[in-house]
Parts: sequence; C-alpha cells; structure tokens
Amino acid sequence: MTTPVRYETVIGLEIHTQLATRSKIFCGCPNRFGAAPNTQICPVCAAFPGVLPVLNQAVLEMAIMTGLALHGEIRARNEFARKNYFYPDLPAGYQISQFELPIIERGHLMIELEGGVRRRIGITRAHMEVDAGKNLHEGIQGASWVDLNRTGTPLLEIVTEPDLRSAVETGVFLKKLRGLVRHLGVCDGNMEEGSFRCDANVSIRPLGEHRLGTRAEIKNLNSIRNVMRAIDYEVERQIDLVECGEAVVQETRLWDANQNHTRTMRGKEEAHDYRYFPEPDLPPVVIVPERIAAIRARMPELPDEKFARFQKDYGLSDYDAGVLTAEREMADYFEAAVQAAQPADPKGVANWVMVELLGRLNRAGQEIGDSPVVAASLGRLLRMMHDGVISGKIAKTVFGHMWEGGGDPARIVAEQGLVQVSDQGAIEAEVERVLVAHPDKIAQYRAGKSQLLGFFVGEIMKAMRGKANPGVVNGVLKEKLERS
Repeated sequence: MTTPVRYETVIGLEIHTQLATRSKIFCGCPNRFGAAPNTQICPVCAAFPGVLPVLNQAVLEMAIMTGLALHGEIRARNEFARKNYFYPDLPAGYQISQFELPIIERGHLMIELEGGVRRRIGITRAHMEVDAGKNLHEGIQGASWVDLNRTGTPLLEIVTEPDLRSAVETGVFLKKLRGLVRHLGVCDGNMEEGSFRCDANVSIRPLGEHRLGTRAEIKNLNSIRNVMRAIDYEVERQIDLVECGEAVVQETRLWDANQNHTRTMRGKEEAHDYRYFPEPDLPPVVIVPERIAAIRARMPELPDEKFARFQKDYGLSDYDAGVLTAEREMADYFEAAVQAAQPADPKGVANWVMVELLGRLNRAGQEIGDSPVVAASLGRLLRMMHDGVISGKIAKTVFGHMWEGGGDPARIVAEQGLVQVSDQGAIEAEVERVLVAHPDKIAQYRAGKSQLLGFFVGEIMKAMRGKANPGVVNGVLKEKLERS
C-alpha cells in the first residue's frame, strides 16, 4: 500500500450580507423579516413592466462603510449590471448586481488563530445587489409557494481570495466578519434568518502545488458550525475521489445538516452563463472623495482598534480582550459595567462578565442583549464588593437574585440582610468558638499541616452565613493559631 499524498485545502467564501436599511434597495417597501408572505412587495420589487428602480442612498453608505472597515478600495465610479437567470422566486428573470465595476475591491481582514498566529485573508471584491424571493416547499401537496417579501432586500456580497486553509480558519474568519458588520450596524448577522449567509468554494491540491484544484461550491449553510462541518466533509470527499483515481467535478452542492453530507445540486455556472450586461435603468454611481471622508469620520470604533484599546486602558490579556470585543454589544456592556464599578479593577469586572454573566447566558442560550442583569447593576454590585460591603461569595448570591428578578444590588443586600460583617469583635468570638470545637485540628495545624487553615476559614464562614469579611477572618485566625 502506497503512502497517501498529503493535500492542502483551499477555501474561498462568498458572504451575502443583508444590509440593515429600513427600506429595500430600489423601492420604499419595508426591509423587515418575518412578515406574512407577499405583504411587503410593490410593483418595483415584483418586477412589473414599466417600473424603474431608484437606489437607496443608505445602501450605498453602508457599502462604503463596510469597504473602509475591510481596508478596501472604494471605486469612485461603479456600475450595476443585470445577472440573467431563471428561477421562480426571481420575477424579473434577472438579478440587479455588480460585475465588472463593483463598489469595493482589494481589501483584507486579519484573523487571529491559536498560538498567536495572525493570518491576512484577502477580500477580492464586495458588490451591492438585490436579493431574490424565497420558495416555500411545505404546506401544499406537489407544489411550492413563492414568497416575494425578500425580493428587493439589499445585499452586499463579500468575496474572499482563496486564502483560507481549513474549516477552523473559516470559522474564525466568519466570526470576525460577522462581528465586524454588527459593530458597524450594517447587518444584524442573523444566519438563521438568512441576513448573513455564506457559500463556500472548496478544493484540494497536493501540498506544495500552486495551481488551484477543481472546486465545489457548497450552499445551504445557515450557521458557522454547519459551514465548518460541510468543509470538513467536502475535503474528505474530494480526497477520497482523488485517491481512487477519479476526478473532482466542478459543481454546486447542497449541505444536508441532518445527513451530515453534501449532495449535487447542479453544475457550477461561470460568469458567461449569466450573460451580464450593464443595467440600463440605473446610471453609474459616482462617489466623490468628500463623501468617503464624511462616512469615515462618523464610523464607530472598529473591533481591532477596540481590542488594542481594551488591552492598553484596562490591562486585559489577548484572550480577554478578544472575547469582550468580539461583539459590539458585549464591548459596550463591559465598558458600562467598568464605569459603574469604579474604582473596582477592570480586570475583575472582565472576569465577572466572562465567567458569571456569559456562563449563565450560554446555559440559557441567550445573547448579551437578553441579559436580565444590566451593566450598571453589575458594576454597582462589584463596587460594593470592592468597598467591602459584601464578600465575593455574597456577591455571587446577590448576582443570582439579580439574574432571576433583576433589581438593584444594594436593595437586595439590604432586604436579604447580606451586609458583610467586618466587626473584629464579632469575628473573634466566632473564631474562638470554632477553635474550641476542634482542638485536634489545632494540634495538626501547629505540627505543620498548614492546609487546615482552609478548614477553619470554611467553618467560620459557614457559621456566619458567608457574611464575614474574609480578610478579617484570615487575620484573626492566623494570629490565634500561631500563639504558642
């Protein structure tokens, strides 16, 4: 048996980013998910004869903002084109897109991998286009429904260079890009609703080969996890074909998440199959430098900039800063909590957000925006802990009450009688009681079994219902134990 040839995986992505404008790209219909079928359409998005599209200026500005965030070149003169193909949910028989003259070219996005490795992933282009409708295959025997609500939704299609080399890298890239468009406010990033969807072009080649292999395009990917699973399956499928002496066919394949495999959908189209030509009903888009400068000036702080600032201003590690800046809402929550917690240590606030808060959110399957504990309340709780009003243990108890019913931490502490006991006399009395009850443990401690200190502390804290000031307890206890 010969040794199998080692292969390199090559992946390029096409990400359809639905822009979060109030209205559609070429008409005034609402750009909103979840409405009853065919209730958000007009003659323009339904492609009635004689209607004319008018470009939504908010779409143009969101596209420019995204291009700047991706370090791309904004084309001063770009044009729309007609991409011709037939599908039941495309009433015009063509899609208005951009081809030869897209709005954005030659950008990049940096990603961070394990071990501190950074990779530059090239962005070939990003172009504005109109979305098609949606075919619905349930609820009628032997036929399908066509819902045109999504027709006319504005998209920015972001096309990467074939720079990704594994499913893991692809997952990291998609999370970074999703976080970026959410930071900008140009897309909500909801993959399940289809507002951030991805097609993956996957191929393999022998290690050391520079020519690209034959690729398969994978569609129907509605989560980052499914993108990664589909890539892993497709790489294995293509290696098996090559190892058996068969050729990989260029085609479009669908991912079946239930069966955990890809299957053939159709042969892969090339650009000439779509018969692109300039859109006759829309003039070229001309963007003057002053407009680009104005958009750049009002852009929010980008995730990479925020990452560096969190490290510098708050003394956070790479990992902590990465977690807290991955989503704009998370970063905003952390900074609001830090502000409310002053003079508490920001690193302590970060630990509470990432461990206590995120732990509960993950177990509940919720996002940071769903948190019943608002940032200001968490900050006040941590300030009380910093000021010695409550102990860390009590803070966790109070946090549990806040999670269940909200409320102000100071009120909860007062109502529950949870104020920390720092009175030295009261603590000394309890220390004496515990020591009298355990003379054998005292002898063992003085004989060198120093770990018994934790036992004594635990007994005292239990007796005082966790309200004793740990610093005072430790000080009094050590003083009495060390007496001859």
